[in-house]
Amino acid sequence: MGNYKYIETILIPIFVLLLSLNYVMPCNLTTNFYDKTCPKALATIKGSVRAAVARNPRNAASLVRLHFHDCFVQGCDASILLEGTNSEKASQANNGVLGYNLIDDAKAAVESVCPGVVSCADILALAARDATVAVRGPSWPVRLGRRDSTTFNADEAASDLPRGNFNLNQLIDNFRRKGLNAREMVALSGSHTIGQARCVTFRGRIYNSSLNIDTAFNSSLSESCPQTAPNGDSNLQPLDLMTPNRFDNNYFRNLVSSRGLLISDQVLFNGDSTDSIVTEYVNNPSKFDSDFAAAMIKMGEIDVLTGDNGIIRTRCTAAS
Repeated sequence: MGNYKYIETILIPIFVLLLSLNYVMPCNLTTNFYDKTCPKALATIKGSVRAAVARNPRNAASLVRLHFHDCFVQGCDASILLEGTNSEKASQANNGVLGYNLIDDAKAAVESVCPGVVSCADILALAARDATVAVRGPSWPVRLGRRDSTTFNADEAASDLPRGNFNLNQLIDNFRRKGLNAREMVALSGSHTIGQARCVTFRGRIYNSSLNIDTAFNSSLSESCPQTAPNGDSNLQPLDLMTPNRFDNNYFRNLVSSRGLLISDQVLFNGDSTDSIVTEYVNNPSKFDSDFAAAMIKMGEIDVLTGDNGIIRTRCTAAS
C-alpha cells in the first residue's frame, strides 16, 4: 500500500507540471496502447528489467542512459540499437554505452508472448522507467505507440549528444535544441545519481579544470585515473560516491560539496544560473523526483514515429 501511495504522490504533480508548461503530447501515444494487442507486454518487460537490475544494479543506469542517447539522436525511435556500418551504436559518441543486450532480452521475452507487436522504441522507454523504479526512484506514466526507425544517423550522434566536458552554456543550448529547458536539463542530469563513468571521461575534471573540487575527492580520483592517457582509461568511478546504486538526491549533495565526477556535473553548481535548482533539489528530494519524472516523459516523446511512420522490428538490431 505504501508503494502505491508513493507513486500517486509522484504522478499527480507530474501532470500538473506538464500542463503548466503547455507541453503538447503526441496525439498517437496512449498509456493503454497495448492493452488489447499485447496485454502482457508491460509486465513482461518489467520482469525482464527487474531481473537485469537484480543481477547487476549498474544495469539500471545503463538502461536510463540508453533511452537518453536514443532520444537525442533523430528522436525516440530505437535507432541507437541498429547495427551496421557507420551506425549510431558504433559512433564514438556512444562509446561506453551499455545495456543493448538487456533490451534484446526484453524484446525476446515480449516476442514470445506477442510477436511483431511491441516496438523496440517503446521497450526502451518502459525499460528506463522500470529500471529507475527498481533502484528506488520515481515512477511515471509511459505513453506508448512509438514505432521503430529503419535508419540511423551517426553524424547526428556526434553532433547532438552532450559531452562530459561541456560547460553550462553548452549544456543549456544542447538540451534547448531538443525542446528541454535548463530545469529539465538539471533534473535529467540527476540520473547520474546511479551508474559509473570511465577515467577517460573524467580525467579532465582532475587535471585540466578550473572548477572547484574537494581535496580528498580529487586525491581519490587521481589514484584510480592517472594523468597520462591511455593509462587507466577504463577504470571506473561511481557518478554518485554516496549511494551509487540507489536513485536519490545525493548526486546534488555531491555537487554542493564540489564532488561532481564530470565537468558537466560540477558546472551545474558553480556560481551560475542553475545553482538555485541544485539547492532546491538538495532541500526537497520529492521535487527532484517529480521534476525528473516529468522531464523523462517529455524527453521520451521527442520526435517519435507513430501511425504509418516507421516499423515494428522483430529484432531490435535490424531494420526488418
